[in-house]
Amino acid sequence: MDVDMDERQIQARFVTKLNPPFKAPPSAITIPATVTRLGLSTIVNSLLKAGDPEWETQPFDFLIDGELVRMSLDRFLLAKGISAEKTLEIEYIKAVVPRKEEEPSLHDDWVSAVDGSCSRFILTGCYDGFGRVWKGAGVCSHILEGHTDVITSVSIINPLGDVTLATASKDQTLRLWKMDSEEGVDDVPAKIRPFKILRGHSASVGSVAAQASGSMICSGSWDCRVNLWQTDVSSAEGDSVSIKKRKTKNGTEEPQLEGAPVSTLVGHTQQVSSLVWPELDTIYSASWDHTIRRWDAETGKDVSSIICGRPFNCLSVGGEGSTLVAAGGSTPILRIWDPRKPGTSAPVYQFSSHTSWISACQWHSKSWFHLLSASYDGKVMLWDLRTAWPVSVIESHEDKVLCADWWKEDCVISGGRDSKLRISSGVPVL
Repeated sequence: MDVDMDERQIQARFVTKLNPPFKAPPSAITIPATVTRLGLSTIVNSLLKAGDPEWETQPFDFLIDGELVRMSLDRFLLAKGISAEKTLEIEYIKAVVPRKEEEPSLHDDWVSAVDGSCSRFILTGCYDGFGRVWKGAGVCSHILEGHTDVITSVSIINPLGDVTLATASKDQTLRLWKMDSEEGVDDVPAKIRPFKILRGHSASVGSVAAQASGSMICSGSWDCRVNLWQTDVSSAEGDSVSIKKRKTKNGTEEPQLEGAPVSTLVGHTQQVSSLVWPELDTIYSASWDHTIRRWDAETGKDVSSIICGRPFNCLSVGGEGSTLVAAGGSTPILRIWDPRKPGTSAPVYQFSSHTSWISACQWHSKSWFHLLSASYDGKVMLWDLRTAWPVSVIESHEDKVLCADWWKEDCVISGGRDSKLRISSGVPVL
């Protein structure tokens, strides 16, 4: 006699790499074949609560043979050719969803750039030409004054001690700033001026990225060039520095350093939209000319290229071995390439849940699997390479999302055309 599909049962054992009190009993139990992820999460929470009456229910995700389950269990087993006759080993992990949406941090115009690489603060750039430092949601500690047009990109160069910051702008300059990150927050944010202005581009500067040592930065521009700069105050070989006087509001004069590029990388034929400097001698650049180029920073040579056929807006390098290249642009598709596989320009992953252009993407610094993307569709999506669907969708913005990053390892930060910096906290990636 045939058994109805709805009545089918499967033997399963739930395992995890999480530490107590997240470990469920290791013995096999019988579960419905048609159970979904939500049902699996309910089962695991019941097992944990049986061992701890004070257990608080929380969402979990589930892996079978290293792949996230995103359909009913019987359909997943059928799709993957896995036998339902043997005892299944199902690994559970914390679901990557924000636990809390913090109050928005308001700006006077569109939020165009954000950097969360320092756990003590967030750096934003805005269409009003000001940079801002935030110690938390709604707590602005510093305002960076000096640019005469939109800030397009920001970078925290040295997050320790006297912090060095870099900003790029449509005014064709980059500016370097020094800030004491331990300063207290008063009712009125402290206003700081740049200690050095970098001139050398002939068009809007769209991107800035720092070398890990902090001694140099690179910038990409609408003039199709990538310039390399020294960040220190003193003049270095090849870095021409001039000192000019700037009049302050009280009539006194203070010195203003100006720097020129150390070298220039030439090869792109349209706007350079995004940059990453992941290793001492390696720079990646993305452009509207449909290419991602890898440069030898020492020799200035174009080592290799990825060709996509569409303009790129954003670029991030990370994942396994910090080698995977993620990028998005004028399509709704987030693509990931593995440069370790020579002879092919085909992406190894493609994620297509967005419905408009992708404006930002960023790997999680401590995970091989997780990255985020932001889009003009108003959404920030969190991805896990072990499934083709987003593991979480953040819809806290009221308009296009222009920038996004990770912060404190468990927060997602984003800015957009609604003039807000949003912080989604409690994202359990690790």
